[in-house]
Order: sequence, then structure tokens, then C-alpha cells
Amino acid sequence: MAQIQYKNITIDYTATGKGTAVVLLHGFLENQTMWQYLAPVLATKYRVITIDLLGHGNTDCLGYVHTMEDQADMVHHVLHELKIRKSVLIGHSMGGYVALAFAELYPDNVKGLVLLNSTSRADSDERKLNRDRAIAAVKQNYTAFVRMSIANLFSEDNREKLAETIESVKLEALKTPLQGIVAALEGMKIRNDREVLLHFGPYPIALILGKKDGVLPYDDNVTQVENTRVQLTTFPDGHMSHLENQKALEKTVMAFLKTV
Repeated sequence: MAQIQYKNITIDYTATGKGTAVVLLHGFLENQTMWQYLAPVLATKYRVITIDLLGHGNTDCLGYVHTMEDQADMVHHVLHELKIRKSVLIGHSMGGYVALAFAELYPDNVKGLVLLNSTSRADSDERKLNRDRAIAAVKQNYTAFVRMSIANLFSEDNREKLAETIESVKLEALKTPLQGIVAALEGMKIRNDREVLLHFGPYPIALILGKKDGVLPYDDNVTQVENTRVQLTTFPDGHMSHLENQKALEKTVMAFLKTV
């Protein structure tokens, strides 16, 4: 782990390998350890950067709301410090929202985009209400909220089979400070719709979805790639493709990176 100072806070990141830069952005209640399997595989052929997003992992909170633009500006700062001008961004869930914000703010710095168990669309009114409910729930019972949130990310078929893995994901999630959780929920709630990027982004884009994703319903999300050049991959499981479909994901990402 290495560190960079940004706006009086400390950002934790790692950089391994050589070649085209590939930036891995974790999701809500996660940190850069989620890439423990994918990062070493990619680092055999690429320069891989993992970053703890604001209020997650070992990166401090910047405020009480972390917008996707705040996160993207921080990522841009890290890449600037590492003298990386162009990179492929791979974002899981909230990390995908950050990658899209980055692509909108810094289009000349994007070589390719992978949205993993993520969406380019803004929250619906119902989802915004659910974010508010989640904020109330985590303030009331932090541990119960985190443990339940993580379990729901896996398809029901995998909850018993991957029980040990799920427990370790929960333990990592429980390192996320309350302020970081609330700031992320507030930021996701107000994020902009960026579906237009799927239509007009001048770089290769891939969308990877889980058929049994309980967080982002497949049938709703698959429609965003209609009439686009986005490469769609569908896995049979839930929201955690990097764990539920680990080997297949490695193959999919490696194949995509050859196209950029």
C-alpha cells in the first residue's frame, strides 16, 4: 500500500505491473482488497492501480457527502501524481458510477471503461427513498446494516456455498466508518444520469451484469446497452461477479483489455 496526500487527507492506493494503466475502483462498503484475485492476473500484462475511495478502506473522509464527482477528482489526482495520462477504468457498482463521472469530467484521460455490476442510470425516486432508509438504518444499528447489506449482494444460491467468503467480505465492510457509509449513500443518491456516455463515449465500453443481481435487477439494466456498441457480458449469479464468477470475470476482462 502506498499513500498520497489530497486536500489534507490521506489516499491509500497500490500500483503494480507495467504497461497500459488499468484503474480498479471498488464499490460501496468495499475497499481495494476486493481486487485481490483480479489485480494480480491483470498485473502480468498491465500496470494496475487500485485505490481506496473516499471514506472507504484506509482513505479518510473528505466531507459529509461524497459525490461521484468528488471521488472522480480524487482518482484524477492520484493518476496525475503517478504521471498516468490515459487509463482503462474498471468500476464495481459504486466504482462504476465513479468511473462514469471520471469519463464525463476527464474524457481525454479515458482509454476504456468497464462497468461491473453497475449502471449508467441515475437513482429512481424509489431508490432515492431506499438510500434515505439505509442512512437511517445504519445510524440506528451499524453492524446489523453492514452485515445484512453484504449478504444481499450475493445470489441466494451462493449464500451457503460461499459462506466463508461472505464472512470475510463482511469483516472488510465493517472497517468502513459510519461517516464514509453515509457520505457514499448521499453521493449515490444525487448522482447524475450518464447513459449518454454509453452511446457517445469514443472508447471501448463493457457492461458486466449478474442475471440474479438483487441490487441492480438484470431486466431493467440490460436495456441501457440497446443501440450502443457496448460489449455486454451476462453472468448467472448476483452482484459480486468478482467472487461469484471469479475465473470467468478474469477471462472477460483480459479479452476486453485486448480491444483497447
